[in-house]
Amino acid sequence: MNLNFVRKLPIPKQVKTRYPVTEDLAAIKAQRDEEIKKIFTGESDKFILIIGPCSADSKEPVLDYISRLRTVEDEVKDKILIIPRIYTNKPRTTGDGYKGMLHQPDPDETPDMFNGILSIRDLHMSALRDYGFTCADEMLYPDNHRYLSDLLSYVAVGARSVENQQHRLAASGIAIPVGMKNPTSGDLSIMMNAITAAQHKHTFIYRGWECVSEGNPLAHAIMRGYVDYAGKCVSNYHYEDLVRLFEIYQKSGLANPAAIVDTNHANSGKQYLEQIRIANDVVYSRNHNKDVKNMVKGLMIESYIEDGAQKIGEHIYGKSITDPCLGWDKTRQLIYKIADTLE
Repeated sequence: MNLNFVRKLPIPKQVKTRYPVTEDLAAIKAQRDEEIKKIFTGESDKFILIIGPCSADSKEPVLDYISRLRTVEDEVKDKILIIPRIYTNKPRTTGDGYKGMLHQPDPDETPDMFNGILSIRDLHMSALRDYGFTCADEMLYPDNHRYLSDLLSYVAVGARSVENQQHRLAASGIAIPVGMKNPTSGDLSIMMNAITAAQHKHTFIYRGWECVSEGNPLAHAIMRGYVDYAGKCVSNYHYEDLVRLFEIYQKSGLANPAAIVDTNHANSGKQYLEQIRIANDVVYSRNHNKDVKNMVKGLMIESYIEDGAQKIGEHIYGKSITDPCLGWDKTRQLIYKIADTLE
């Protein structure tokens, strides 16, 4: 193999022993997990907002942002449950570019995955310890989920990974909601196959072990739009798209039919300010149709302290270094608007 083996990384158990979750923090996570589970099973009618930066690039501004979410959620918690996005693993279409804090705990420095592992655990731990938030992260590498498995309350499988067998099998052994995005091609059958696989039991190899999973009944759809054969972004958040997804679910026999709508990516045509309109449109669709309301459990929104995005090295505090995000003022107003509009 044409590989250079740099160093042996610590296994998740070693990292968790070094940076343990206390009994008090474990209790907060258990309470959050149960509340989120009830939303996906239909026992609770709260609306989920999975919201935060496209990529968690630096601890200080991310925690600053999360502290603001804490204040807002306290005001809307009767209707909305917020799951902050702390995305520390970033897929790249061509494989090039910033791959997240796991790879580069400092975006200006060369990759350092040992310190990356420690940094992402520290960041997720800080969100839980300091603000009472268990968060969402993307499962870019299934083998790495265990480094954060005692801290996360939501896992996303990206559009480029949703057809991968190991992602599907790992998702079947996770005990929290796992969202399966529709692929970049837009083929919903691929997404539904991934959900089916994740909800079933499997025997497979994971981190060198023969494992048996129980199946994850909380695996569900994320509608994020797609790119057509001509390279044009096509949205799939509209009322007709959601009705169609409901009909597909009805024929599937899957447990807990559920969907999260991603307001950015191909749904917004990569125009981040469109997220405001799209979020309001989805809420209107829920209010209009009981079946859609019962299925659509929430939104995924890319948001940070400052509007837009910057290049790596510009060092504008709280501004995304990957996809453009809604700034804080617009985000706060949108959350209040959603809370006021939900029926």
